[in-house]
Amino acid sequence: MKTFQGSMTALATPFLNGALDEGAFRALVRAQLEGGTSVLLPMGTTGEAVTLDSDERARAIAVVVDEVKGRVPVVAGAGSNSTRETVDSVRRAREVGADGALIVTPYYNKPTQAGLVEHYRAIAKAHPGFPLIAYNVPGRTGVDLLPETALKLCDIPEVVALKEATGNLARAVDLVELCGDRLTLLSGDDFTVLPFIACGGQGVISVSSNVAPRMMADLVAAARGGDIAKARALQVRMNALHRLLFVESNPIPVKWALHLMGMFGPEVRLPLVPMGEANAAKLKDALAHLGLLKG
Repeated sequence: MKTFQGSMTALATPFLNGALDEGAFRALVRAQLEGGTSVLLPMGTTGEAVTLDSDERARAIAVVVDEVKGRVPVVAGAGSNSTRETVDSVRRAREVGADGALIVTPYYNKPTQAGLVEHYRAIAKAHPGFPLIAYNVPGRTGVDLLPETALKLCDIPEVVALKEATGNLARAVDLVELCGDRLTLLSGDDFTVLPFIACGGQGVISVSSNVAPRMMADLVAAARGGDIAKARALQVRMNALHRLLFVESNPIPVKWALHLMGMFGPEVRLPLVPMGEANAAKLKDALAHLGLLKG
């Protein structure tokens, strides 16, 4: 099965008059490829997947697959808080050509650790041989996939990686201690890319790489290659950008940033609303400082 590592972008989804803006989406994909992104991930949290219906999600994935044309892997966000719905979402992602699926831990219903294992086992059983990335983000889901549970996921061949978005570096070390290199560990936190890789991670699923793909690709490459000085310089240089891209709920700021960069409009779907004026001004300054604005 395919493995996924390096600088991976959780793509924002452009809307135009309430619908998917396919032209802008394709342009974003091209910019990612030109910027050195190693894996593209549509329909994650950053893609506002929870506010798109199943047909819209399948179409968005299909657009990315078509534009990429096999140059890099496409991993589709397909998780939900229903195992049955998740199995079907993975099926639809496979049908349109995705290379793997990102499966968030079920949110709101807060399963036990045993329930988490059975959730991933059921998805894998329904899709044998299809690579899955487990996604742990307790701040959004209300449930934490513990290292001991990750060890149990190692018994499921389809689970090839874990996106860890706790921001806890001790957790990364615990995961390496228990799982070794059986699971590819991916940071879900732009603030800690360098230290996470130093602790045994193999890459990041990034929000910031939507607007600064080359910088993030260079940061990940330097960290993985042992050039700590370069990686540290890039981590620090991007820190203000990371901070401002999360000053309001993701993906509100990243979509505003892409709007300021002329990539696409700032539309988000309710219950999200456009970025506040004061924060938007700070974000514009950060983009200008990094040379990401035209003119």
